[in-house]
Amino acid sequence: MKLTGFLTAACMALFATAAASQSILNTILNDGVLRVGTTGDWNPMTMKDPATNSYTGYDIDVMTELANDLGVEVEFVPTDWKTLVSGVTASTYYLTGSASISPSRAKAAGYSDSYFSLATVPLIHAKFEGVYNDWEDLNNPDVTVAATLGTTQEQQVKQFFPNANIRIVEAPARDFQEVLSGRADAHITSNVEASTLVDKYDALRVVPVTEARARTPIAMLLPQDDQVWINYVNTWITLKKERGFFDQLGAKWRLSN
Repeated sequence: MKLTGFLTAACMALFATAAASQSILNTILNDGVLRVGTTGDWNPMTMKDPATNSYTGYDIDVMTELANDLGVEVEFVPTDWKTLVSGVTASTYYLTGSASISPSRAKAAGYSDSYFSLATVPLIHAKFEGVYNDWEDLNNPDVTVAATLGTTQEQQVKQFFPNANIRIVEAPARDFQEVLSGRADAHITSNVEASTLVDKYDALRVVPVTEARARTPIAMLLPQDDQVWINYVNTWITLKKERGFFDQLGAKWRLSN
């Protein structure tokens, strides 16, 4: 029994060592580069400047801090919403910036612990102010509601407005652009992005709904089978929460939780 126990313990130790050596964490530390997938189209989380190919935003600050604490450089890899998960599973990048937690994504990818949460609100063109005042006002066949392919809003828009005309657009096009151009009457997005959009575009208004819907935690997407890497990221998130990093960053980017 003692020999069996010793062999079992030895095998478990070897397995743990092998698993650790195969982790993306080791690849990052060895190569000195943290590869992060980001869409660059979600204000104020990730915004790409086409002129310089550089990124700014809440997510960019988070990932820069993570890279600094790892002692490596950060490399932002362009992606879009419809390929966000596949980029993780194909090791195109080692994790993503913020993404809504959803069961469909969790079938293929792992998630970090959550560090923020969002809720969904509808936006309309200013010319419809006072016409559409709550969710059900938009749920009729005379209304076209837009959403962006691959986002959680793509599923939500069909759920919230079964009687409306649904218009799905593919990145780099965005749903709010459909409203600005008149091709759609409304679109839905997170309360965080909504506040930045109405600040930027005078023609957009947030519908004064009774309450926001689909409150959802956000987190980073990671490879599902790399528990060593997931554990490291979760430990980092816990420490940064305790030290107020996420609160300070939320204030900087005017995020309301």
